[in-house]
Amino acid sequence: MTLTVSPAPRLRPPSPAAAPFASTLAAFTLTAILVSGQLYIVIPLLHDMAAGWGSSAGGLTWLVTAFGIGYGIGFLVFGPLSDRYGRRRLLMIGLPLAALTTALVALSPSPEVALGLRAVQGVAVAMFPPAGMAYLGERLEPRRRVVAIAAVTGAFLASAVLLQVAAQLLVNVIGWRGLFGLSAAGFVLAALGVRAVMLPDVSRQAAGSLWSAYRPLPGLLLHRVLSLRYLATFMLMVGFVAVYTGLQIYGGSSPAELLALRAAGLPSIVLMPLLMPWLARIRMTTRAAAFLAAAALALAVIGLTGTAVLVLLLALFVAAITGGLPSMNESISAEAGPARGTALALFSAALAVGGSVGPQVAAAFGV
Repeated sequence: MTLTVSPAPRLRPPSPAAAPFASTLAAFTLTAILVSGQLYIVIPLLHDMAAGWGSSAGGLTWLVTAFGIGYGIGFLVFGPLSDRYGRRRLLMIGLPLAALTTALVALSPSPEVALGLRAVQGVAVAMFPPAGMAYLGERLEPRRRVVAIAAVTGAFLASAVLLQVAAQLLVNVIGWRGLFGLSAAGFVLAALGVRAVMLPDVSRQAAGSLWSAYRPLPGLLLHRVLSLRYLATFMLMVGFVAVYTGLQIYGGSSPAELLALRAAGLPSIVLMPLLMPWLARIRMTTRAAAFLAAAALALAVIGLTGTAVLVLLLALFVAAITGGLPSMNESISAEAGPARGTALALFSAALAVGGSVGPQVAAAFGV
């Protein structure tokens, strides 16, 4: 009699445990505001920094551009690395490094030194968005992921308003160096908070060389459909940051009016994520195109109005961007297929580079 031994059934690896929703959302949302806000925090400080160094406010717009370039490069570097080495591991390196580089900006003795440090700061803080967004998509319960991703995306945009308002209110109290020191302390707290809520990384089996993680980049960048969406994203951010920089340099408004103009977009940033469950019923490409058209229309008439109407136009402009960027994100993700993570890193890089070019567009009008 021959005994036949059946092969043992192949067991699927257990699904990773779900992350706690409320604490994860709170830590990631606050960190997103601090991270993305470092691009915009310089805008209200331009005149104070120029006075301290004896330079022009227009020339110091390069401090925004340097950060944005570093930020964009960091996305391309760290997006694939977070896939390979783990989200938590990358963030536990990136957030302390962000604290250190931000503190060094506060100690800058000259604009030239500050320029280099701002670029390094941009690279350091760029570790958070790709790793953080990927973590939310992987480790939260599926029914909660949409809410969390929309909230954190909204926080990235809200930082443009919140950090500018905070900088304008505090610069006369603690100075521009004090604001960067405060931001550095914020990154220390963010590192502790994120470490407390993040679950351990799931085990990852690296395939191929380190450079193989970057192979999809050229194909995605030259993709017939995706390249146009990256270009639209870039142009959207150029206009967004150029408007706020132009208001600071050439607005000629009182501090109270500038504060009102900066805060005009905040209600839209809060409201749009709440409307997204209903707006999501519209086809993603149609939705993205409609929001982009609304942003273009608002931008076209912003320069022709007084302060009262300008507040309403800025609110419309920011609402269109708040709705358009998640829609663009969604359409890029759907088109990219298996290379979704790298495609979204390119999307984030387009945002960062567009934000870095915006101040130079604004400064050019003063030439």
